[in-house]
Amino acid sequence: MSALGWPGRRRGTHGGRARSAESSSRGLGWPADGTEAAVRSAPEPAVTTPVEEPFDEASVPDPPAAEPPAAELATAAPAGEEPPALLGEVLPTAAVPPEVAPAPYDPSVLEPADRLRAILRDDAGATAEEDLPIGKQAAAAVRATSPRGREPFPRPPSRRVITVANQKGGVGKTTTTVNLAAALALHGAKVLVIDLDPQGNCSTGLGVPHTVGTPDVYDVLIEQVPIADVVQPADGIDDLWVVPATIDLAGAEIELVSVVARESRLKRAVEAYCAGPGADVDYVLVDCPPSLGLLTVNAMVATTEVLIPIQCEYYALEGLGQLLKNIDLVQQHLNPQVHVSTILLTMYDARTKLADQVAEEVRTHFGDTVLSTRIPRSVRVSEAPGYGQSVVTYDPVSRGALAYVEAARELAVRGSA
Repeated sequence: MSALGWPGRRRGTHGGRARSAESSSRGLGWPADGTEAAVRSAPEPAVTTPVEEPFDEASVPDPPAAEPPAAELATAAPAGEEPPALLGEVLPTAAVPPEVAPAPYDPSVLEPADRLRAILRDDAGATAEEDLPIGKQAAAAVRATSPRGREPFPRPPSRRVITVANQKGGVGKTTTTVNLAAALALHGAKVLVIDLDPQGNCSTGLGVPHTVGTPDVYDVLIEQVPIADVVQPADGIDDLWVVPATIDLAGAEIELVSVVARESRLKRAVEAYCAGPGADVDYVLVDCPPSLGLLTVNAMVATTEVLIPIQCEYYALEGLGQLLKNIDLVQQHLNPQVHVSTILLTMYDARTKLADQVAEEVRTHFGDTVLSTRIPRSVRVSEAPGYGQSVVTYDPVSRGALAYVEAARELAVRGSA
């Protein structure tokens, strides 16, 4: 054990070799003198317990004196000085020195959220902050909900007669006609809508009765009744009139076959109306059925422009070539002035690449004819006809309503150039 540095035990009676205390202590580094014994024999320090002193009431300080009531403070003011204000009184506010007055409004130093609030506070006019996508949406919502923000669209130099046609069903012809007409009428234009679809959905969307027996466009085409006798005002929208359609129009295709000058019946009726009661009409929109029959041909002969709604899917592109051929035939033989003036992309779904591919293909083939505004898929657009309204009046701040208003604005600006 000496090799490990432990002190050897004294082996007295067992025959072991005893080591001296000196050699043991030196192995561990302890002093060889009697210091170790002194340390071990030193008494432990005594623990003292504090003694509690008896409680003396005289040693407790007196509590602070209560403050005098406010009334005493008011009366205790020195002579020549105004008493302090009582509780609840408003002290006069000192004038702010000119050098510490708040700085003028500077939108360039604001955070994005503050800039958006500043846009909403400003007038409906365009600002530099509207370049942001959220700023554009906010500014458009302000214009849609604020009567002051509804700045009139530019009016066309002459009357525009537009046919909304596409033989493909479900691409948004009726929805486009209803909402463009409502947006144009709400922004200062006078609009006449002719429902040429036997389903009568356009009449439903504008809140016009079209039950069996109601004077409608069938009477205009077959009985040659003046439009002024069948036209009705749209529900809730000023300067918007509708020529309704009933189920009777379904037989007009057959009855027109044997009629002389069957392709120009609607044209003569529109010209007579615009020369008389409708002389101040700015736009005439004709909603066509999903076919290329005599009703659609009548609409193309009566108008000078064709607006084609195209759903952002490939099925909608398949029949577009046939529609363009029919327009060329009408242009060559019946109405040289008719042409495709506008193409509107509808039911655009930004979540899919297919929508972008279709939109890119349409823009490649038709160029500037395609409006830059795309109509997105929106539940509000589908809900509005159930209430007999357009989406522009049903939910003015919805995405579909804002898109149709912008499309109408773009249509008006192009026609005013």
